[in-house]
Amino acid sequence: MQAQNQIVGMRSLPRKQIVFTMAGVMMAMFLSSLDQTIVGTAMPKIIGDLNGFTHYTWVTTAYIVTSAVVMPIVGKLTDMHGRKPYYIGGLIIFTLGSLLSGLSQNLTELIFFRGLQGIGAGVIMANTFTVIGDLFPPAERGKYQGLISGVFGLSAILGPTLGGLITDNLTWHWIFFVNVPLGLLVITLFMFYFPHFRNSVTEHKIDFGGMALLSFTVVPLLLALSLGGTEWAWNSFQSFGLFGLAAIMAFAFLHWESRALEPIIPLSLFKNRIVAISQIVVFFTAFGMFGSIIFIPLFFQGVLGVSATISGGFLVPMMMGQVTGSFTSGQLLSRAGGRYRLQGAVGLVIMAIGLLLASNMGPSTAYGSAVATIIVIGFGLGITMPLYTIISQNAVPYTMLGVVSSSIPFARSIGGAVGLAIFGSLLNGRFASELASSLPEAIKNVVPASQLSALAQNPQALVSPEAQIQLQEQFAHVGPAGPGLYNQLIVGLKNALSSGLNEVFLIGFFIVMTALVAHLFIKEIPLRKAHGHDTIPVKALPKQLERKK
Repeated sequence: MQAQNQIVGMRSLPRKQIVFTMAGVMMAMFLSSLDQTIVGTAMPKIIGDLNGFTHYTWVTTAYIVTSAVVMPIVGKLTDMHGRKPYYIGGLIIFTLGSLLSGLSQNLTELIFFRGLQGIGAGVIMANTFTVIGDLFPPAERGKYQGLISGVFGLSAILGPTLGGLITDNLTWHWIFFVNVPLGLLVITLFMFYFPHFRNSVTEHKIDFGGMALLSFTVVPLLLALSLGGTEWAWNSFQSFGLFGLAAIMAFAFLHWESRALEPIIPLSLFKNRIVAISQIVVFFTAFGMFGSIIFIPLFFQGVLGVSATISGGFLVPMMMGQVTGSFTSGQLLSRAGGRYRLQGAVGLVIMAIGLLLASNMGPSTAYGSAVATIIVIGFGLGITMPLYTIISQNAVPYTMLGVVSSSIPFARSIGGAVGLAIFGSLLNGRFASELASSLPEAIKNVVPASQLSALAQNPQALVSPEAQIQLQEQFAHVGPAGPGLYNQLIVGLKNALSSGLNEVFLIGFFIVMTALVAHLFIKEIPLRKAHGHDTIPVKALPKQLERKK
């Protein structure tokens, strides 16, 4: 493959190589994104087998934290040394982490190997959108970015169902084992067909100090956001300590990067108005998206009273709306002249309308109306997903393609973590206050104060049949009035939960509107019809390093 030792464009690669490369990229993205959703269904079984209920959140947290940390680091390293070795390395780490996770015999091992898996997933996600930029010029990328975003949505659809099927018919270990043959297949494809895109500058100075400081910023921040309010209180020593450490490390990181020869995240990147605004929009969109959409299954199960299986089925139309929006947006971006200001505004408006409609849903909402609302949210989200990577890639030199491409999923991860933390606290507070003020005294006389307090912190009676049976038995001792009081309690719980979720969706609406306002300030420039290295000089090193050379 003559093209493997230099920067190459789409036209210089054989069609067969492009097809197999894209197939591998889509399979790799599917694997890494599927793993975020497939595990959730099996967690009750995993925790039961490994006796680790007290630290079950760490299984997910380890994956999220490690994947987020490595994305910006790998983005810079691939700009220096090429995508291929890092992409294949990430796939190997992910596949190995999957195998070891499936072989775990206790929760500590599973948490550690999930963290290893997250490192591989972060490398994969950092490279996926960058490779689209390598293969195709900006004007063509929309079609393919839309496909990748569609794969992300498809994994969200299949993940919970596939996880349930594997857990029920095999064992939870196979949730991880299933990644191994697929991972080996993708590695093989990449070894033979993946082109080796490299910068023409071969001498680089790796910013190890920046890597360390970035890690010490992101890890405590995400740990505080993920575990605050669950493993420990928000006003605890652990929360304050982690947030404080993250703030100190962030200032140290910014100071270091301003002086580094080849910084991991060049601060000059954010002087580019298009890139800076794209980061802001992605952050707030993820804030509103993850911070509110994650609670939609809770609405279906807790407020409307459907089972977890039926709730998962209701989410399929929403994910299909996202896939349709992503595909449509990508096609329009490539075929309609790159009018990304209009497309982004339309997508954000549709998503905001969906969240506003969701803020008015309640116990009496019909299933069809609720499903239609979440389809609107998914479609609006899908329209925005492919845009900001392409917008940012189009605004920078080719030598910064990896950095800017990885910065988008990184901003999305941080925004989602912040949104989940804030909305989770708001929901808990509103639910507890509404429940305390609305329950009749007769119920308070039957149910012990400690049990009511536990219900106020976790409305398990709305989503757990076992908890409902226990409450029914408790009210049965009251006599003829027992069933009526039990029904009043359930209605009170549903109304309190609905009120809390309404507040979450309404604030999500305002957050997405904030993203819309930021988007309106973005500058629209024509999408290049040639690769960046065709029109922009490849050499884009800091002046200090130029003098050294």
